[in-house]
Amino acid sequence: MVDVPELPFLMIDGAGDPNSDGYRAAVEALYGAAYGIRFALKNSGILEYPVMPSQGLWWTAEPHGYTQDGDRADWRWTMMIMQPPQVTPELVADTIAAVASKKPGLPVEGVRLANHAEGRCSQILHVGPFRTEPATIDRLHAFIADNAMVIAGRHHEIYLSNPNRTAPEKMRTIIRYPVRPTR
Repeated sequence: MVDVPELPFLMIDGAGDPNSDGYRAAVEALYGAAYGIRFALKNSGILEYPVMPSQGLWWTAEPHGYTQDGDRADWRWTMMIMQPPQVTPELVADTIAAVASKKPGLPVEGVRLANHAEGRCSQILHVGPFRTEPATIDRLHAFIADNAMVIAGRHHEIYLSNPNRTAPEKMRTIIRYPVRPTR
């Protein structure tokens, strides 16, 4: 169990299969903005920091309808990257404009800065490819139920590994759910 405070994120929303061109373009836009902001803060002498891992909120129109083996066409998602408190809406707007001019056609206009709060959460580290997550998710669901809690928010994944550079069996993903007591 962890308590997750409200934190600032760059976010972009979408729907459908994470193997689609639309998803890949959204993630590229998100990273373009995140790296643009990082370099702007570094070059201005305000702050030097690493770009944080990407994260994803996943759900469907049905309450608690998101499952790894569900129809991916029904999936909804918000991809996000945590930002330092020095990031301002003006900096984000300037960075989005710069990225849009360098990479026309990238959906960078969908990137926004927003706070996200989850509060009390239960989470687990999954090691392995995404396709083997269901067994880990089942263990987390059992832990939540065994501790008289229920899921109170969206399926949340924090991607600690780059799938383009990490062998599938070594990928590390934190799986998190906001929870509340059953009573």
